Amino acid sequence: MNILIRLPALTSLLAAALVTSVAVHAADAESRNGATLFAANCASCHAPVENARAPSLQALRGLAPEAVLTSLQRGKMAVQGEALTAGDKREVAQFVTGRTLATTTPPAFNPTAVECGQDTPLAASFGLPSWNGWGNGLSNTRAQLAEDAGMDASQLQSLQFAWAFGFPNALAARTQPSVVGNWLFTGGDNGEVYALDTRSGCMRWVFTAQAAIRTAMTAVPYSAADGSSHYALYFGDSQANAYALDAATGTLLWTRELDTHSNATITAAPAVFDGKVYVATSAAGEEVRGSNPDYACCSFRGSVSALDMLSGNVVWKTYSIASEPTPRGNSANGVQLMGPAGAGIWGSPTIDAARGVLYVGTGNGFAGPPQPTTNAILALDLNSGAIRWTQQTVPNDIWLWQCESAANSGNPNCPTPQGPDFDFGSAPLLTKTSDDRAMLVVPQKSGVLYALDPDANGAVLWQYRIGEGSALGGQWGAATDGSTVYVGVSDTRGETPGGMHAVDLITGQRRWYAPPSPRLCDTAETNCFASQGGAVTLIPGAVLSGGSDGGLRAYSTTDGALLWQVDTNGEFPTVNGVPAKGATMDAAGPVVAGGMLFVNSGYNGIVGRAGNILLAFRLPRTAE
Repeated sequence: MNILIRLPALTSLLAAALVTSVAVHAADAESRNGATLFAANCASCHAPVENARAPSLQALRGLAPEAVLTSLQRGKMAVQGEALTAGDKREVAQFVTGRTLATTTPPAFNPTAVECGQDTPLAASFGLPSWNGWGNGLSNTRAQLAEDAGMDASQLQSLQFAWAFGFPNALAARTQPSVVGNWLFTGGDNGEVYALDTRSGCMRWVFTAQAAIRTAMTAVPYSAADGSSHYALYFGDSQANAYALDAATGTLLWTRELDTHSNATITAAPAVFDGKVYVATSAAGEEVRGSNPDYACCSFRGSVSALDMLSGNVVWKTYSIASEPTPRGNSANGVQLMGPAGAGIWGSPTIDAARGVLYVGTGNGFAGPPQPTTNAILALDLNSGAIRWTQQTVPNDIWLWQCESAANSGNPNCPTPQGPDFDFGSAPLLTKTSDDRAMLVVPQKSGVLYALDPDANGAVLWQYRIGEGSALGGQWGAATDGSTVYVGVSDTRGETPGGMHAVDLITGQRRWYAPPSPRLCDTAETNCFASQGGAVTLIPGAVLSGGSDGGLRAYSTTDGALLWQVDTNGEFPTVNGVPAKGATMDAAGPVVAGGMLFVNSGYNGIVGRAGNILLAFRLPRTAE
C-alpha cells in the first residue's frame, strides 16, 4: 500500500507572524555596495548557467539573510568569506537575499515552548535502543534490529508526526542525528550542537563550536583517571576541528585542529574504538577554487587521524596521498601551482577489529601527478596508521569545478584531461554472508556498487551497476542485512534519477528494482530533483530512503513495493520556536530507534533546496 502523509503546516497566524517579522526592502537589495561585493567575490561561482559551481543569484533570492550571513561567517561559505570584512558579509547577505538582516538574533530555543518533564539520565539511556554514530555500529551496515527499531514494515503506516526542531540561521540540515536511548545529539550549520529529548524535542543543553557541524556524532562511556564513569560525545566541524564534549552536560573536554589547510573540513562521523577516536578529513573548497588562475592549485591531501579519546592527543596521522605537494608549474597569472593533491575522505571510517584495520573510501585528485590512492578503498592498520592495502577502482581521476572535459589547454590549473569525479563518498559496509564470508560493500559515484574481499587485499568479488554515474551521481550510503544490499540511485541530472536497488550479497545479482516515484516537490521549482543518493536505512521488512524531492519513502525488502511515504517539503511548527521548513534530503539518512523515526530535511546547494528542520515521528503511544 502506498500511503502519502502530508505533515501539518504552520498555522495561518504563525505564518503571518513570520512574514511580518523580517522587513523586505527592495532598495537594500539593489545596494551598490552589496552588488559590487557580490560581483567581485561571488558571481563567478553563482552564475546563471548550467555548469555553475553554486546556486544562481535568482536561486538565492528569498533565503533568510541571517542564514546566508551564518554560512559566510562559519558555515560552508566561510572560506570564500575570508576576504570580506564583517560589514561586507552583512551587505552580501542582504543583497543576495533581497532582505534586510534582523536587528536582533532570535534564540535557538524557547524554554516555554515545551517542558522536558521527567528526565532519563544518560547512564540509563545507554541500555536503551539507540542509533549511535553514522552507520549504527562500527561496521556501518546501517541496519537496525527489530528489538532496537521498535517497529517493522507493518507498523510504518501507524507512524505519527511527533515534533520538529528548527536549526536557527541555517540553509541546510545536513547532520544525521545520533540517538542514545532518550537522548538525541545533532548539530547545525550555525556551529551549534544540541542535546534533545527524543520524546518531546526539548533541549537538554547547547554548545557552540568554532564552525559549522556536518558530521554525525558518536557518544561513548569512559572511565576517568580516578575511576569515575563519564560519557563523551565526539564530532568534527567544517574547519577540521575535532571535539570531545561531556555528553551529559555539553561541557568541552578537548578540541584538536587536525589540518591547517584553509579548505580542510570534516564531513565524516568519527569512529571510536579501543581508546582511540578515528577522524577523517576532506576539502570540497579546493575543488571549487582550484581552476582560479589566482589560486595555487592544489595542496590539500585527505587524512585519517587517530586521537587519544581522553586527551585528544594525536596518536598517528596518515595522509591518503603519501607524497607531499611540490611545484608543478605556473598558472596563467604566474601563480606557483602544486601537486599531487586530493583524495579527501567523506565517509566515516569502518572498524574491522578482527583484522586490526579500518577502511575508508577516498575521492578524486585535485592536481597531478595521478596517485594510486584516489577513488580507492584504503585499509589502515588501527595501531600504526600504515596503509595495508589499496583497491583503486577508477584511476587517473583529477577533477576541478569549471574545467573543461577535454584538453583544458587554456588553463594550466586544470587537469589534462578532466576526470569524471567518481569519488567514494560512502563509508564502506563490513558484513558477512550466510556462508560466513567477510565482505566490504560500497557504492561509488561512478554508478557502480562494489563487493571487495578484505582477506585478499580488497580484491573485487563482484560489481553491480546501480546508475549512470556522474559528478552528481553521489551515493552516501547503502545498507545490508547480511543477505541483501540496498542502495538508492542519485544521477541527479541524468536521464533516470531516483529509485532503489536490492542486490544479492553473495552473487551480486539483482533481487529487485523499484523505479523512481513521482516528485513531491514543485517541479517548476529550482533544484526539484527525483534523485535518491542519500544514505538508506534498514529496519525489519523495509528500507528507508530520503529523496531530493523532499520525500521520505519506505520500500518492502521482499519485492521493492512502496509501502509508505512522507512529504517533508514546506514549513512546520517547531518545539524551539524557530521558523523551519523541509526540502531536499541528501547525504544523511533517517534514524530509527525505540519506536521513533528521525530525519533531517534541507540541503541547500547546486543540487539542493534550502531547509533547516529535524522531524520526529513515533508510533501511537500506549499507556505508560
